[in-house]
Parts: sequence; C-alpha cells; structure tokens
Amino acid sequence: MEFYDVIFGRESIRDYDPNRPVELEKLKRILEAGQIAPSAANKQPWKFLLISSNEMLEKVRECYLKEWFKNAPHILVVVGDVNEAWRRKEDGKASIETDLTIAMDHMILAAENEGVGTCWIAAFNENNLRDALELKDNEVVFAITPLGYPNEGFQKQGEKNRKSFDIVVKIL
Repeated sequence: MEFYDVIFGRESIRDYDPNRPVELEKLKRILEAGQIAPSAANKQPWKFLLISSNEMLEKVRECYLKEWFKNAPHILVVVGDVNEAWRRKEDGKASIETDLTIAMDHMILAAENEGVGTCWIAAFNENNLRDALELKDNEVVFAITPLGYPNEGFQKQGEKNRKSFDIVVKIL
C-alpha cells in the first residue's frame, strides 16, 4: 500500500470478526514495525504483549468493557519500563510516554497496511490490566489496541472530520 494511503485510510475499527484471527506472518510484521521504532537515546524501553489465547483474552478484556472489544481475536499491549527510559538531565522527565506512543503508532499504521483493524484505547482500567498481566511497579501501559479483521459488511467512514490545515499549521 502507498504510504499516504495508509495514513489517510487508517481509522478506528469497532466491529471485529471474532472467528477470523490474524495470520501469524502479518502479526509478526506488525510487531516488527514497533520493534524498529525510534526511541529516545535508542533505549527501547518496551515490551509488546500480543494477547491471543482465550484465557488471557478473557482476563485482559476485563480492563475495557465495551461489547465490540470482546470480539477482537487479539489485543496488543505496549508495556514500558520507566527504569529503562531516557531521562532529561534538567528535570529528570522520562521519555517513556513518547517512546511507547511512537512504537504503538508504528504498529497501528503497519496493521492498516496489512488490512488489520485497530482502535487506540487509553480509557482502560489500569488496575485490571496490571493485575491480568502481572506487571511490575516500574512497568506502565499508555495504550492498548485490539487487532483483528472487521466483520463482513463493515464500511469505513472514509471522510475524516478534522480542523482545517490553516488552523492547525502555522509556518513561521
């Protein structure tokens, strides 16, 4: 797929076919897109958890109780280790959120390129997710996404409702 087609074509999918898992080769390409993402000082303070087993899907689905979320055959969780993240000398601010966001965005765009639906979710129940994944105190999650094929007959909206270019871009 042409790069700008990927960017302009990507949209959140909230209607998954639970009986059609994504092929392993595609999942690997999506995960590799995150693995090669840039991070501050190349620290790569992340792990990518691909939830596919019924047992783990059941646990992780408790962190976000929307009905459509339960149908996705896979859930991707990007976990960051705050102890491994680069920190700015002046104030100690960690780059972890930026690093995880870049990796997640790479994987979401790769999924679009593969014809796999995603939906960036930040409104999950963090405590439920931490318990389900047995995360350590130094591990954080900023976003998760389901991965799966849209149900047959699903139609993308196509037209994006965005502020105009002139409002959001200033050339100085």
